[in-house]
Amino acid sequence: MLDAVKSRRVPTREEIEGYLKERSNWGRWGNKGGAGTINLITAKKRLEATKLVKKGRTVSLSLPLPVTPTLENSQPVQFYMKRMPWLDGSGAALDYQGIFCHGFTVTHIDALCHVWDKNGSWDGTNPDENLTFDGGKYGTVDAWRDGILTRGVLLDIPKLRGTSHVDLDSPVHGWELEDAAKRQGVTIQPGDAVFVYCGREEYEKTNNGMYAAPSPYPGMHASCLPFVRENDIAVFSGDMEDLAPNEYGLGFTVHAIIFAFGVAMLDNPTLKRLAQVCVEEGRYEFMVTVNPLFLEGGTGSAVNPVAVF
Repeated sequence: MLDAVKSRRVPTREEIEGYLKERSNWGRWGNKGGAGTINLITAKKRLEATKLVKKGRTVSLSLPLPVTPTLENSQPVQFYMKRMPWLDGSGAALDYQGIFCHGFTVTHIDALCHVWDKNGSWDGTNPDENLTFDGGKYGTVDAWRDGILTRGVLLDIPKLRGTSHVDLDSPVHGWELEDAAKRQGVTIQPGDAVFVYCGREEYEKTNNGMYAAPSPYPGMHASCLPFVRENDIAVFSGDMEDLAPNEYGLGFTVHAIIFAFGVAMLDNPTLKRLAQVCVEEGRYEFMVTVNPLFLEGGTGSAVNPVAVF
């Protein structure tokens, strides 16, 4: 772990870049590398996750697909419906859906070819060679076509802080993730899906709904990187993304877990209701399922993650 994070100090840019290189997962899974950390979710891990289901209570972690254009939603989901008359007075309704899944409004999972930095994309691939007009060749979302089922853990940052939401001047730091897990009585295990509740809905209430680029927006700090890597987290998610702008001038901070560690990052979940259910159930662990669309070469997919208690 970064010494800076151990001492609860904000790391420097040099420390962050060094950590990403030194703790890279490139080559770790050999010919199964296209799936990245989802390799950590073994059959045993899935069976253990099913034992967390006690009541059969389900909670969707997905936002509704946003079809109305707004300042935050410049690329709305395309949706229209048509009716088709059929035999003997019968009929059917048909609809078209066009989804630009990346951004701040659609709940989606990022494939490992989605982002990169000056050192390359996941597993040492060259994005200029890996990405084509027809899709990616390696680290694409179809590597997860069999679905993701594992133990989920929610870390409630507003509850830890005694506030309603994370703000621009108070990004989530890695040591707070450790503190939240300890206070909630959960131990992060390899192959887990970790969800970080930041209070996005409450933030939007006081900021006219603005949580989107190019405006500055709160979120998770680069100091969260060691928490993800050292705990061998398979899926990492938060209702707020990387703090932006970051103080380092880096293109990506927390999203660097994709190309450096091969972690499946799930963006834009809604976690307010999940946080409420965790309080009601008296526990912060559950089974979670995430099923990306089977799109060969895709850089991501809209998803409807479901937590099961």
